[in-house]
Amino acid sequence: MDPLSDAIKKSGAEAYVMYASSHDADMRYLTKFTTSDPFVYFKKPGENGTIIISQMEVGRASRESPAAVMTRAEAGFPEILKKEKDPSRATAKMIAGQAGKKILVPPQFPLGLARALGKYCTVSVDSGTVLSMRAKKTRAEITAMRRVQKVTETALGLGVALIKKSVAKKGVLYRKGMPLTAEQVKFVMHSHLLACGCTAVDTIVSCGEDTAIPHMTGTGPLHADEPIIIDLFPVEEKSGYYADMTRTVVKGEATDEIREMYETLREAKRLAIALVKPKVPGSEVYQAVVDFFAERGYESNTRGFVHTLGHGVGLQIHELPTVGPAGKALAAGNVITVEPGLYYPGTGGVRLEDIGVVTARGFDKFTIFPEELVL
Repeated sequence: MDPLSDAIKKSGAEAYVMYASSHDADMRYLTKFTTSDPFVYFKKPGENGTIIISQMEVGRASRESPAAVMTRAEAGFPEILKKEKDPSRATAKMIAGQAGKKILVPPQFPLGLARALGKYCTVSVDSGTVLSMRAKKTRAEITAMRRVQKVTETALGLGVALIKKSVAKKGVLYRKGMPLTAEQVKFVMHSHLLACGCTAVDTIVSCGEDTAIPHMTGTGPLHADEPIIIDLFPVEEKSGYYADMTRTVVKGEATDEIREMYETLREAKRLAIALVKPKVPGSEVYQAVVDFFAERGYESNTRGFVHTLGHGVGLQIHELPTVGPAGKALAAGNVITVEPGLYYPGTGGVRLEDIGVVTARGFDKFTIFPEELVL
């Protein structure tokens, strides 16, 4: 029996219930159906599940989803509304009528609807079964993520090429007589992504002092002889799966401090990748890198290495498993990043990030992009 059916039985519930749009990664994972409007999904042990959807979406839902499809009319919603005018309470009554008197819901279930359901059934909260299920990717999911990563690398390559072709004037990078900006680099990368059916938000193209702040997105003119961090993490619109990668470059001459940080970073990434195996805790891989940095004279926590070593990637850019202090045992099928970084105000920051899948042999890296600091 599948893990979700097991969770339903262990909780004493009759069914697992979700109410969300497909922007909720769990909902998209379970139903394979995409819509911006929230809808009901319920699953009883041993079944594929059922979605309750408006009549206008029945044809598309029947094509996209492995779940059974039921209209709101078939679920009795119009009749319920004749007596219960409040939409939340009417939805709750409809759910209870289909799913049963004892239901299990995910942690992100809408509070107002949960309270309305309390009038008709007993509601218990799951500990995150679907989130754990999503952590172990199928062959189809891995294929999709490899595809997105390939597009990501081409896009990032276009951004790097733009920087490489620029010329320095009084410390500022110029392209075709105008200052080259972070926005222009993002536009070139995003344009390619869009042409390939992918989109990206919060892309990082930070420069100089901004690179000492890990998630500073960056804005304005880029400068010569200073580190430029490019972090690109697009999603493929059709599949909903993400890729993720980071490179650090310098146009001109890198300072000795940045060169040393970068070489140390490359070694740390190689060390981490060598340690990634099934059953090895993510916390152990993280700590090995912390210890390695300490041996080289670099701090962790508040300065230097200030974030986790990596994270799971899938229908969300950050999901299980964690490769950090709280990281549990890795498993074959986990798609994770390995992204050490070093950040020092006044000096700048450097980060390298690869993505790949944990296999029985170790870490099968998707990323094949070069690690070239000085352009």
